This record gives sequence, structure tokens and C-alpha cells, in this order.
Amino acid sequence: MSAPSAVVRRWSPSTDVAAIGYRLLVIVALGAALALSSDAFLTPSNLLNVLRQASLTFLIASGLTIVILTAGLDLSVGANVGFSACIAGTVMQATGSITLGVATALACGAVVGVSNGLMVTLLRIPPFIATYGMLWVLLGTTYWFMGGQTIHGFPPSFRALGSGYFLGVPIPIYLMAVFLIAGTAFTHHTVAGHQVYAIGANSEVARLSGIPVRARLILVYVLSGAMAGLAALVYLARLNSVEADIGESLTLPAITAALVGGTSLFGGVGSLWGTLTGAVILTMVLNGMNLLLIDATWQPLVTGVILLAAVWIDIVTRQRTEARS
Repeated sequence: MSAPSAVVRRWSPSTDVAAIGYRLLVIVALGAALALSSDAFLTPSNLLNVLRQASLTFLIASGLTIVILTAGLDLSVGANVGFSACIAGTVMQATGSITLGVATALACGAVVGVSNGLMVTLLRIPPFIATYGMLWVLLGTTYWFMGGQTIHGFPPSFRALGSGYFLGVPIPIYLMAVFLIAGTAFTHHTVAGHQVYAIGANSEVARLSGIPVRARLILVYVLSGAMAGLAALVYLARLNSVEADIGESLTLPAITAALVGGTSLFGGVGSLWGTLTGAVILTMVLNGMNLLLIDATWQPLVTGVILLAAVWIDIVTRQRTEARS
């Protein structure tokens, strides 16, 4: 067996399906518990709201998942959403062009991704430090750029991206489905996607096997940045306003969704389908807290506990896998 095959095979379709199956059981059990606790949970409007909220988390977490598959991390995604939203909102207000605003958000997100990728590959800064530093650079730049102002009032055709419906289903859910399918096609059915798993399994073996590790790492950070730019547009359209702190609370849920969905911080293991289940589980928990009238100030604490539990499970699973090998 060649070295590339050896490292790629850390990902197994059967293992992936089983892991997703377990999480679907968690969703069913959690849904049953919430339905018994609140009559409002199973109403069509609330279920659509859960999926809408999960779709926003998924859009950010999907790009982040691909980064984590390489054993990397992108802590700047939330700040990137805020930065891209503020720049795009300003451009849209100044020019009246939705097209230019959309292009600006995607370009801003991608440029941040390129910067992260270059810091990780060329400057050899560890991903945690590189993206954490970028987080603060983006926050500082965004607060300076906005100067304490709030921009609001965007065209109705643009607002439909975040708050509109098609056939009774919120448009963000369609976006989630499209990028779930596209992302899965990339990670599981392209050479570049298989190389992402190989790099996460063992970057040195991947390099010796002829995989362009630097180019692939830059690519995954660009994808993460571009997805943050897309999420910025959805948030901008849904809120119909933007201010400097719009993205500050988005990084933790995105990381939590990826890890709860089974993506390993050690790299080489995970899928976007898993990330979707993680986003749904997290959203259901927070939605249940709202329905049960639990103070919203508890939500960051609960999210943090879920994240720590997911990391602990990841570590235990890795140790057991290594012990068997």
C-alpha cells in the first residue's frame, strides 16, 4: 500500500456513517426530551427556527471543519464574519449595489483566509497563534473602521437572503443544503479533498508522498475565510443592520458544532455531515433553554461545557484508537 493510501484511509465511510448515526440518535432523544418539556418545541415555526439557526452556525463551521481536518484551527472566523459584514454593508450603502456588496464580503473573507494560510505555511506560525492574532487584528480594524456607528436599512431583495422564505422554508436552510453537498463532494470525492485528510493524518508522510501540503493548507484557510464571508452576508441580511461587534460571539459555537459533530482536533477525522449534526444538537440545546425560560446568560457557559466534553471525548477516542493499533 502506498503512503498516501495509508494516511487517507484514516477516514472510513462506515465509521463516518456510524458516528453520524449516533449523533442522529442524540438529536432524536434530545428532541423527545424537549417536546415533553415544552409544547412549543415541535411546532413547525420553532422547528424551522432551529434549522435556520443551525444553518447559520453550519455555514461558519463548515469551512472551519475543513481546516480542522488538516489538524489546524481558525479562531478568526467570528471576527472575519464581523469584519466582512461591516465592509460589505458599508460598500452596499455607499454604492447601492447588492452585487458589489456580496463580492466585497466574499473577497474580504477570502483575503483573511489567504493571510492565515500564509502565516501558517510560509511564516510557520502555529495555527492557534496565527488565527488568534488575526482575530484581534480584525476586531481592532473593524472597531476602528466603524467608529461606533451602526449601518442599517438594506434593500429588501438582499434581506431575503437571511430572512426570506421559498416554499415555506427559510432561504438559509437551502444555502446550508447546497454547501453541505458541495463541501462533501469536495472532501470525499476529489483528490484535493482526500489530500486534506492525508495531511491531517500525518503531514510529513503526506509531504513525502508528493502532496502539495503548503498549497492545500492555504486552500483550506481560504475556504474557511470565504465561508465566513458568506455567513457575514446571511447575518447582514437577517439583522438588516451591522455594527462592529456582530461577529464576536460566533467563533465558539462554530468550533463546538465541528467538534460535537465528530471532527477531531488531531486532524484526519470528521465530515461536514457530522458538523451539521453538531450544529443541530447545539442549536436544539440553546433553543430548549429559551423555551424553558432559562436566562440567556447561561448559554455561553453551556456551550463551553459542551465544547469541553467534545474535546475530552475526542482525546479518549484517540487514545483508545492508538492503544488498539
